Amino acid sequence: MRDILNDLEAGRLLSDPDPMRRAQLQMRTPMPKRFYKEAAVAERDGGFTIELDGKPVKTPGKSLLVLPTARAAQLVADEFSAQEERLDLATMPVYRLVNTAIDGVAADPQAVIEDILRFSSSDLLCYRAAGPDTLVRRQDEAWDPVIDWARAALGARLNLAEGVIHVEQPKDAIAALGVHLGQRAEPVRLAALHVMTTLTGSALLALSVDFGELDIEAAWRAANIDEDFQAEQWGHDAEAVARNVARKRDMTAAASLIEAMRA
Repeated sequence: MRDILNDLEAGRLLSDPDPMRRAQLQMRTPMPKRFYKEAAVAERDGGFTIELDGKPVKTPGKSLLVLPTARAAQLVADEFSAQEERLDLATMPVYRLVNTAIDGVAADPQAVIEDILRFSSSDLLCYRAAGPDTLVRRQDEAWDPVIDWARAALGARLNLAEGVIHVEQPKDAIAALGVHLGQRAEPVRLAALHVMTTLTGSALLALSVDFGELDIEAAWRAANIDEDFQAEQWGHDAEAVARNVARKRDMTAAASLIEAMRA
C-alpha cells in the first residue's frame, strides 16, 4: 500500500520517501520550465481548483485537482506562484501531497488507515530511553502529556517500554485509534496524517496535531528529541541537518493542509 502513497508523475514515481534521495532523483531529472504567468483559485465542481492562466490543474493521474476549501487550494496556488523560471517540485510539498491523496489514497483509504495503525502499534512515544537522565527527562516531559491525552481524549491506553524491545499494544487501544482515523477518511486529510505519522514515527503525534492538541513546532520537537540529544553530544552532521530540514518542510506542509481544510 505504501507504494501508492509515494508521489506519482505520469505513471512513475515522482519522489522517494527519503527527502535526500528525492532531491537526488529530482536533480537527475531536468525541471520543467514555468509555462504560466498566473496561478489562481477558482470554484468548480463543488470545490476549489487551481488554474494556471485560466486552465485547471490536473493530477499526474489526469484527475481534476479539486480541494474542499478555498484555503487549501490557495496553499497549492501559492506554491505555483512561488516558482521561478523552472518548476521545482521539491519546493511544492502541498501540491505533491494533494496529488498523492487524489491519485492514491482516494482509491483505498482503509489501507492507509491500516498503515497508520501499524505505526501506532510501535509508536515512537511508547519506547523510552533507559538513560542518560537528561534524555529520559526530556522524553517524559514531551511525550507523557501526549500519552495522557490519547488515553483521555481518544480512549487509547498504550503500554510503554524501556529500550527497543517490542511491546504488544492492547487491541482495544489500536481499535480506538482506528475509530478516530475512520472519522478522518477524507483522502487529503488522511494523506496528510500519513505523512506526519511516517515523518515522526508516531501516529499519536500526527493525531495530536490534527486535533489541535500540539502545534507543529511542539510536535516536531517531540519527534526529534533523540536526534537532537545525540547532536548535542556528538555534533551536527551536515547531511542529517539537510535531511531534517526537508522532512520538517514536508511535515509543516501536511499540518498546514489539515488546518486549511477546516474552513
